[in-house]
Amino acid sequence: MNTRAHKVRSSVAVSGTALLLAAAGLGLAPAASAAEPQPPVLAVDTAAPAEVGLAGLPVDFTTKVSNTGTTDASSARLTYRIDGGAGLPPNAVGLEYRLDGTEWKKVPLTYAGGTFSGEMPETFPLAAGRDRTVRLRIGVPMGTPHNGDGNGATERLKLTTLVSYGASGAATDTDDDTIEVDGLGTGLSGVPATATAGGPAVGFQATVANPTASGYENVTDTLITSKYASVQVLRSGTWETLTPVTSDAEADVYGFDVIGKDASLAAHSSTVVKVRVGYREDTPAGKTTLRSCVFVNQGSVPFRGTTFCGNEATLTVLAAGSAGGTPTPAPTAPATRTPSATPAPSASPSASTEAPSATSGTTSGTSGASSRLAETGSNGTSTIAAVAGALVLAGAGALGFVALRRRRTRA
Repeated sequence: MNTRAHKVRSSVAVSGTALLLAAAGLGLAPAASAAEPQPPVLAVDTAAPAEVGLAGLPVDFTTKVSNTGTTDASSARLTYRIDGGAGLPPNAVGLEYRLDGTEWKKVPLTYAGGTFSGEMPETFPLAAGRDRTVRLRIGVPMGTPHNGDGNGATERLKLTTLVSYGASGAATDTDDDTIEVDGLGTGLSGVPATATAGGPAVGFQATVANPTASGYENVTDTLITSKYASVQVLRSGTWETLTPVTSDAEADVYGFDVIGKDASLAAHSSTVVKVRVGYREDTPAGKTTLRSCVFVNQGSVPFRGTTFCGNEATLTVLAAGSAGGTPTPAPTAPATRTPSATPAPSASPSASTEAPSATSGTTSGTSGASSRLAETGSNGTSTIAAVAGALVLAGAGALGFVALRRRRTRA
């Protein structure tokens, strides 16, 4: 079971100011007698989720409000502050609640300086000695269905819950929780070291993994390669030839949707697909690269949305008719998530393009998924980065490549 870290509680004593003034001898009026009504004493405890997935679906949690005093509260109020840092856009966080019935309702949030804040629109009475639990759910949607936003990311959210009563809105208790934010992993495993132009296709596996507590919808895992390649995937025992996806801004880059378009991934799940790639007879001899990128909420524009990319795999294309080309697995290099100064995958428009020698497309984990995100090629400029630049210049919006630094492993 996951445990929540960095939980902080603080209470505000209603009579604290009066006690301080009395101790200073400032001539306060006599204290109220025990027979006079005392204000309600409300306490709050939020059981926030341990983690959510960037661009994933919201995760449920609860807030419990208790009236520990002897006076009824006619209207308990809940307010939330969510600090995700300066890296999130204003539409990145969503918060919903269910007070009565089965309908989820939005908590309106305002954004300022990296912090989202809002009050639950409904109040509720709470008798002395009683408590009430409110259901909520929180997410980092990063856009809307088929319109994903990749402009920003965060590693965690600080969620502060405040409870008050009446019209004043002065908090009587607060509760702080930290929610980790993670993302999808994608990668290639078993990529051979060589292939022959015009020869048989070579096989490997593509994996997309969801290590988070969020489910995901509208997921498209894309194999990024060059115009010389053809790609097949094994589905229901039959090899299916995929149609390449291209962008007008980068005609030499081909993408192949290996798990289909707009797939769903359950929380803490993964999908593995068998892939094989062949190269045309006119493919220039030399090194070429393969890379897997997963797009969430990709719309009609290719290679756009909230995006996570795995390591590049490098293989050598041998000249047509070559006696070599026996498929040999490439060496395995462990993958770690690192931020990228120019976050975009690189693909080889030419088979002779040199890829970083230290990067392998295989992983040693059981899922075969890479947790490393976007990076540039050895020349510092990737072909998909050129697509991003063209989209920005055209006013079509930035191509989003997310740079989370690491994925935490939890027991």
